[in-house]
Amino acid sequence: MSGRNSPCDSGHDGTDIRQSESLPLLPGYRSPSDASEFTSPTPSQTPLRESGASYSPLQQQQQNQQNQHQQQAYSAIFNRRWWSRRIRYYVPIVGWLPDYSLVNLAIDIKAGFMVACLLIPQALSYSSLTHLQPVYGLYTALVPALVYGMLGTSRHLSMGPEALVSVLTGTVVKSQLKHLYAAYKPNTPPDDAVDEFAAAVASVVALASGLFTFALGMFRFGFLDSMISESSLRGFISGAAIVILVGQTRIVLGLPSSNSVHSTPWNDLRFMLSHLNEVHAVTALVSLGALVFLRLLRITKKQFSMAKWLQSVPDTLVVIILTTLISSVASLKSKYDVAVFGKVDGDLPQFSIPHIPAYVDAKDIVSSGITVTMIGVVESVIVAREYASRNHYAVSSNRELVALGVSNIVGSAFGSYPAFGSLARSKLNDRAQAKSQLSGIVAALLVLVSLLGLLPYLYHLPLGVLAAVIIDAVMSLLTATPRTIAFLVRVRAWPDLFLLVFICVSSVVASVEAGILLAVIISLVMVIKRSNMPRIKLLGRSTDNRYEFHPIDSHDSTHAVGAHRNSSSSITDSQGDSQTDDGDDDGSYDDDARVEHVEGVLIVRVEEPLYFANAGQLHARLNRLELYGDMRVHPSEDPRMKPTRAVVFDLVGMSDIDGSALEILLNIVSEYNRRQIRVAFARVCAPVCDLFERSGMAHKVGGDYEFSNIQEALSYLEQHLTVVSQ
Repeated sequence: MSGRNSPCDSGHDGTDIRQSESLPLLPGYRSPSDASEFTSPTPSQTPLRESGASYSPLQQQQQNQQNQHQQQAYSAIFNRRWWSRRIRYYVPIVGWLPDYSLVNLAIDIKAGFMVACLLIPQALSYSSLTHLQPVYGLYTALVPALVYGMLGTSRHLSMGPEALVSVLTGTVVKSQLKHLYAAYKPNTPPDDAVDEFAAAVASVVALASGLFTFALGMFRFGFLDSMISESSLRGFISGAAIVILVGQTRIVLGLPSSNSVHSTPWNDLRFMLSHLNEVHAVTALVSLGALVFLRLLRITKKQFSMAKWLQSVPDTLVVIILTTLISSVASLKSKYDVAVFGKVDGDLPQFSIPHIPAYVDAKDIVSSGITVTMIGVVESVIVAREYASRNHYAVSSNRELVALGVSNIVGSAFGSYPAFGSLARSKLNDRAQAKSQLSGIVAALLVLVSLLGLLPYLYHLPLGVLAAVIIDAVMSLLTATPRTIAFLVRVRAWPDLFLLVFICVSSVVASVEAGILLAVIISLVMVIKRSNMPRIKLLGRSTDNRYEFHPIDSHDSTHAVGAHRNSSSSITDSQGDSQTDDGDDDGSYDDDARVEHVEGVLIVRVEEPLYFANAGQLHARLNRLELYGDMRVHPSEDPRMKPTRAVVFDLVGMSDIDGSALEILLNIVSEYNRRQIRVAFARVCAPVCDLFERSGMAHKVGGDYEFSNIQEALSYLEQHLTVVSQ
């Protein structure tokens, strides 16, 4: 087997992959394949000979070169250039800032200003979703954004508070507040104690989320952003958006709060509908007016997309400034009892190591951190990839996870709650043609300026207007849902449609955490179910060319069924040139050609590597093919296949196999051997062939694997199986 050219050793062009593959080397390491580097060893380079050992000059030369290469590899660790490259890779700002072009400075400052005009109002608004004071929203928009600007690879991702993450954090804070209220019974805890408790819980959740995200990046789990199905994610986003709309509509209408820390979104909706007679008219008028103005301004921007000055208008900031002026001039708080922003201290965040406060269940914090991580990571990585693709630069999912994790870890020490990328702000950053991560840093610095000097001027801002800003942002989350539902109906993807509706309803009726938990669990179950089934196909001989073999299920079922019931093909007919069956992988054959089973022989192609997860069902699927010849036949039907005398495994797609799967395959071959069914393997690649040799596949259980194609295996079976009639 060592001299045979394995399918795994060659590329599509026939070149040897093992020879052409370029492996990454440490700086300063030179390939020993360069003959010019082999110089005569000096006496000091000559290795010490072991007692009784004899070295030829060529062996000494090779040993000296090997030692020299090892020394160069070790010394490269301390190479300044090596460290410089690694630092530039893991701390991107070290790479792009020295080479930054001042021509882009004005563009990045403008983009940062535009993003800040949306980021600051959203930070103030989203803090209400977390049951925290508005200043904590600004903390979340400041520290994580600065850290991400130094570590992130995306030039357009806007780091900071995000609607879905904020509502998840608020759910955790609200669920933990019940412990605080229970501790103060029969009294009510003071407002300062509630604020301090809520801020501590949110910071610990940010720390837990940051640690989980950092670990995912360090262990290279960047692929997990694709583990949640699109229908599950859309169902959760829709449900969470509805929950946010319900909560903020109550504030827009000026309705009283339910004052229950045990309330579910469904109960909040029922409470709001039952108290519609208590709508505060002035609050509703101002808030709904602000919402209508926002929507009209958005529509106007779409209608006049060519007017650049109009596109640069910060609509959210304009609405906040106008309503604050109106509220101040009209004295809405004193005359009409409209709830306003009030006095909020704008102190700089203080460093404090997060700690789990008293009365809090640590298990809830851990589970909440995982939940927040799943949603934040999925949305952030998707947004980063999308805008990197649009602007023709690369982002690394694993490095993004590290940057997001470190940003939240550092932010949690400065009073921020979980922060991730925002789709709306990233879209605005891209529209402003941001050139680097400097735009995000500029936005964070503007948040710092607003933190120090803006808050006193927002005293008269109606809280209903902040709720209107949230509703305007959340409505964009629902715009894709009707299109998704229409698409699923058009393609008749009923399971996906049911999953979307089920998760959406669960998020509204039960809780947002229940919705995301169901989305993750169902998606993982679907992944496990599909990966648990090994991809195998039953091959048959073409009636037009008896030296070609094609999958049975690729043809019309009437052709295949007729072929295996009335097949005249047998093992004894398999003579001729064996090279023609190598082209049966591309499916390029005559559509009118029919495929028939080779009588008494089961030819099975394994189309993927086998490992512990998908090999478990291999035995059951082989038994089903042996009985019915087609996986589409229901097991309640009568067996259709004649007794199997031999099995040929075509392993052209199996480039690897782990120990558990190899043991399962050995047991399968051993069982066939006990049943006096001969087994042959065709097109086994070199790594798998080595494992077969070590496991004793041929000697212990009787599986032969020396065949370069299916026809050669059939010829072997013809010569060695005496039970096959001529």
